[in-house]
Amino acid sequence: MASAEQLKALLRSHMEGDDDHFYSVAMQVAAREARRGHGKLAEQLRSLIDESKGKRGLRAALRIGHTHGELTSILEAQHPKNRLKSIVVPALLETQIQRIIREQRHADRILHRGLTLRRKLLLLGPPGTGKTLTASILAGELGLPLLSVGLDGLITKYMGETAAKLRQVFESASRTLGVYFFDEFDAIGSRRGMANEVDEMRRILNSFLQMIEQDGSRSLVLAASNHPELLDPALFRRFDDIFQYELPDHAQIEKVLRTRLAHKAGNEIDWRNLAMLAQGLSHAEITRAANEVLKDALMDQRGQICQTDIERMLIERNEIAKQFGPN
Repeated sequence: MASAEQLKALLRSHMEGDDDHFYSVAMQVAAREARRGHGKLAEQLRSLIDESKGKRGLRAALRIGHTHGELTSILEAQHPKNRLKSIVVPALLETQIQRIIREQRHADRILHRGLTLRRKLLLLGPPGTGKTLTASILAGELGLPLLSVGLDGLITKYMGETAAKLRQVFESASRTLGVYFFDEFDAIGSRRGMANEVDEMRRILNSFLQMIEQDGSRSLVLAASNHPELLDPALFRRFDDIFQYELPDHAQIEKVLRTRLAHKAGNEIDWRNLAMLAQGLSHAEITRAANEVLKDALMDQRGQICQTDIERMLIERNEIAKQFGPN
């Protein structure tokens, strides 16, 4: 277990209310146990540390509304439980996500050496391909609150008010460690000089560019867009990393279906043919179809699902996607 010095450091940091040092020493204890071959104990310790961090961050996030009333209409706080295994993406993208998680878990060591963390991430790709899920996974893996920025509460018609609210979001990122997620970011980041642009939106983009460049917090700031072609080129160099999402390929579709349905499926299921049937659907649409199959089986009190159950639901999702486009 912990050495005598680590125990004293834990108690001292607890008495002084120094949470960051407490968590740092606790992670050292977990690493020590891992080196001694106690892998299960080390993982349990890391999970408890992440959970504690998340609860601390979530409590702080929920207090935002009491201290700064306007932020309650802008930030929605959640504490996700998602993990990396929840998403099926290409190898490069999975490596990028893993790198962010690893850097955050070794943040103190990296910063102590004068190096910087990848904290500002731009997520680009079609709807339903995993951008929002990635934000949830990062929060879940790191035990941090997910603070989604509601654009309907952020953008107003009054001159200067949106920029002021935007500043409050970045001030919150400095006070409350978390994953701050700007979805549908094209509403803020559209290319300057477009024909339908108004002066106020240009000022909002300029404010965002300035604030994200000056942001020195430890929080993760994520911006997601379904339309990268609309984004101002000046945005791309303000982010530390860019994640590119695409519709799943045949192998990824098959993996999603197997992950969701294999535990209830019979031996006769032809996963390859099902994946071909689902070609062109997003990760979200495939997941939705799989969930509908499971619900039907549950309501019908069937212990097992068959090929036709899955085919019928995938065909239905395809028809909906053709009529109304991706959700």
